[in-house]
Amino acid sequence: MAAVLSSAVRLPTPPPGETYSPGPSTARKRSPPSRSPSPRRRRSPPRQDRDARNGHGEDREPDERERMLQARFKSREEEPTIRKPMTDEEKQASAKAEYEKLLTMRSGGTYIPPARLRALQSQITDKTSKEYQRMAWEALKKSINGLINKINVSNIKYIVPELFSENLVRGRGLFCRSIMKAQAASLPFTPIYAAMAAIVNTKLPQVGELLLQRLVVQFRKGFKRNDKAVCVSSTTFIAHLCNQQVAHETVVAQILLLLLHKPTDDSVEIAVGLTREVGQHLEEMSQPIALAVFDQFRNILHEADIDKRVQYMIEVLFQVRKDKYKDNPAIKDELDLVEEEDQITHQIDLDDEINTQDSLNIFKFDAGYEAHEEAYRNLRAEILGEGSDDDEEDGDSGSDDSSEASDDEQTKQMEIKDQTNTDLVNLRRTIYLTIMSSLNFEEAVHKLMKVNLPQGQEHELPSMLVECCSQEKTYSKFFGLIGERFAKLNRLWTDLFEQSFAKYYDTIHRYETNRLRNIARFFGHMFSNDGIGWHCLSVIHLNEEETTSSSRIFIKILVQDLAEAMGVPKLKERFQDEMIKPSFTGLFPMDEPRNTRFSINYFTSIGMGALTEEMREHLKNLPNQHHLLCQLQGTPHPIQRA
Repeated sequence: MAAVLSSAVRLPTPPPGETYSPGPSTARKRSPPSRSPSPRRRRSPPRQDRDARNGHGEDREPDERERMLQARFKSREEEPTIRKPMTDEEKQASAKAEYEKLLTMRSGGTYIPPARLRALQSQITDKTSKEYQRMAWEALKKSINGLINKINVSNIKYIVPELFSENLVRGRGLFCRSIMKAQAASLPFTPIYAAMAAIVNTKLPQVGELLLQRLVVQFRKGFKRNDKAVCVSSTTFIAHLCNQQVAHETVVAQILLLLLHKPTDDSVEIAVGLTREVGQHLEEMSQPIALAVFDQFRNILHEADIDKRVQYMIEVLFQVRKDKYKDNPAIKDELDLVEEEDQITHQIDLDDEINTQDSLNIFKFDAGYEAHEEAYRNLRAEILGEGSDDDEEDGDSGSDDSSEASDDEQTKQMEIKDQTNTDLVNLRRTIYLTIMSSLNFEEAVHKLMKVNLPQGQEHELPSMLVECCSQEKTYSKFFGLIGERFAKLNRLWTDLFEQSFAKYYDTIHRYETNRLRNIARFFGHMFSNDGIGWHCLSVIHLNEEETTSSSRIFIKILVQDLAEAMGVPKLKERFQDEMIKPSFTGLFPMDEPRNTRFSINYFTSIGMGALTEEMREHLKNLPNQHHLLCQLQGTPHPIQRA
């Protein structure tokens, strides 16, 4: 046990010249100190310092080094009280320097907390400085990326005006790069991106041309590098730009012939996908190109050595062509947003020398920044139909004459707008697009409540709702539910819908039968659900002189829809309600026997004879009433005279 313990204890190394004996030693010797001090070992302070620390050196005077340290710390303590406040120029210069430092750090910049970044940017107000322009450039890039990433079929009409509010002339390189990146990441959204590019191309053709040039160059690079993914995304985008008539069909023909010249499995697959997207457009616009392409496909199918899967794809393509591309239309109805005469088509060949202007992707200092921004503001006002914004106009400058002249010009502009009904057309378009882009009636009502209706134009909403309903092939309850919800929200809408009923009944002869039927069923829904008051039926006078064939059809569909929704017993009870019965004297006339017979025959012919019982009783009692009247007047009855 003693041997084990002695081996477990670390023994000191013997000094040089001595031997080590494993046996027990009587006297323990200390090892000599190490020559190299350990880095973790703290040395004891000198004796003088120890004395000073223990209070033995309090009376000694500080040396030179201590006096210098005391003076330095004293100046630092007094510095906040002595420092002068920074001027605005110094603050702006300091903010510029800090912003430039943050942007030029490694990796092109570093993360800045949003609050700090806003505070830093708010101090930079000099528009001629490089820092301010760099800040505006970053904001422009972020805005364009955000708008492109959130676009879809339902909100494209709202995103495009916001996109035009950004400087697309200055940021056209950013726009093209962002839309190409978004399209490559989500190919099913390609028709939407192409529709947006087509709208931008109508107002800024240089943007559409740059986008097409970059797509052609991207396809050439992908084709040379055998990058299938890049070729698929580029050809799909070019195909839909060709469908929107931004690109001429010759570039599509050149791409197809290049892919099919030396067919491989991948090249034929890309060509099949491209033809499915653009085939209908080629058949309509350039029949010889379509024939040449399909002849080449036929030769490849019969002669080329390609995979069975690719052969099947070609056979499916021929079947798609036979079905006239019913599942692959060139442009979907909801994306057909540009008139054919407004579109600008760019013709670029595949082998042209193309300058992609990659320098537009990076920030460059612009000496004429303010002038260029002002020019784009004017262009934006022209595109969006806005007035020029004079935000920087000095209110104190200018005489009374100039202010009067500006008032006269504004009055003239308002008169011009009123005469052309531009605001009214835009309001109707907004209401129509809002209704048609909603998935259900609750979403439509929610969106319509947010539409800013000018004073005195509230009646346009019920009118547009009825017009949208009338244009459907068959009646949709969707419109009736919207009208019912609005009528029950506010008394204002109830009155407007009641006025609309009177207006449409008076002008019902202007509508064809299908539209007439939809309007009648719309108001039938409103009446059956008490969306509007039944007293509105007082405008109907059912007789031979005051009705037309259209109005009689309208009344027939209206009454039949009410009977279907409420049931004939309940409808009859409603017509006999004493509170509103005076409003039905025109619908169930009892003033003249001729009109009463006409109404009875009319309701009987449309299967609503149960509603005429009271009029029939009136006709039966009519001779007795006439005889009593003759006795009261002292004249003989016609039968007695006979």
